[in-house]
Amino acid sequence: MARKPSETLTAAELRLMDILWANGSATVNEIMDALPQDPPLAYNTVLTTLRILERKGYVTHEKNSRAFRFTPVVDHRQASQSAVRYVVRRFFRDSPKALVLRVLEDQNVGPRQLRRLKEMLEESSVQ
Repeated sequence: MARKPSETLTAAELRLMDILWANGSATVNEIMDALPQDPPLAYNTVLTTLRILERKGYVTHEKNSRAFRFTPVVDHRQASQSAVRYVVRRFFRDSPKALVLRVLEDQNVGPRQLRRLKEMLEESSVQ
């Protein structure tokens, strides 16, 4: 049985998207050159991952002489918003408050940072 495609970016997909976001667009070879060589990825692995990203709606491609040039359709902010929504829905029963409380519990947030968070919340509620 085939695995259901992930709603958000996998770690491998995010690595490729980071390169595309940084460069605006790239061919498979350009992406391979930008990836760490330890361990090296096969051309077909990168191409397959890009095709998956295209099916998910994250990238598009166009023929550029003999190579395909891939361009992001979704920017980093949109991708991170999607990931946060997924985490809130999946792990926190659609409660952003529960997510924020978990972050505050798990991190060493000092009084100064808490004051700044309070100011930011007050500013966002005024707008």
